[in-house]
Amino acid sequence: MVVQELGEGLGVPEGEGGVRRPRVQKNVTRTIASDICADIFPVGAFLPTENELGARYGVSRTVIRESLKILESKGLVRGRSRVGTVVCAKDEWNILDQQVLEWIGPRIFELDLLTCVLDARRAIEPFAAEFAAARATVQEVAEIERAWERMRDAEGDLEAFTQADVAFHAGLLKASHNQVFMQLASIIQAALEFSLHASNEAADARDEALEIHKRLVEALRMRDKAAARECSHRMLDLAARDLAIAVRKHPATGER
Repeated sequence: MVVQELGEGLGVPEGEGGVRRPRVQKNVTRTIASDICADIFPVGAFLPTENELGARYGVSRTVIRESLKILESKGLVRGRSRVGTVVCAKDEWNILDQQVLEWIGPRIFELDLLTCVLDARRAIEPFAAEFAAARATVQEVAEIERAWERMRDAEGDLEAFTQADVAFHAGLLKASHNQVFMQLASIIQAALEFSLHASNEAADARDEALEIHKRLVEALRMRDKAAARECSHRMLDLAARDLAIAVRKHPATGER
């Protein structure tokens, strides 16, 4: 039953039995969101009433109401006065939000989100690399190089490799000293992490990726803007190849 699937903390009145309400709230929000992402509540459909949702998930109307507010703030649903709460179109979801990406989970391949992230990176990162070669401080180059070293030392640890890879690319955006790119570093970091994790998982060997990352560090150190831009283009070509492999490994499980 649904209440059991929500895990520890649900099916018990909030505040009783040592159960902390924040955990209940988080679990309920995540489960409603997961049901939306799984098309249990499809796009365009109205959610059950607050009373019905409360009975479904074993919590009070207050918890349901707060969860719906969170989901509405992230674009998944929209409340309509005297009508109910409707599931929004997927292009209205805040897909750069860390929680939304976690809720989508494996279905991220169905929405072509990773391809969209790669397209955005192609439009931004080569310019950021070129700017960083001209503007990065010695310390910023050193931080990017340390991220590369962590990638190198991660060996078979996919999570450690991906976290270091994210730090590398976020550092590159920040080192561009372009205020828009610097803001994007924090905004797209969650989506970047999902994208890199997918492509890194698909890669049979990471030696080629490590080599091109190293060349980019060297281009930054030498203040070679053209080389930095070219390395970024090459890096994104490798990411596209590995992402295509990842997509083939995760066929769509349903219609979009």
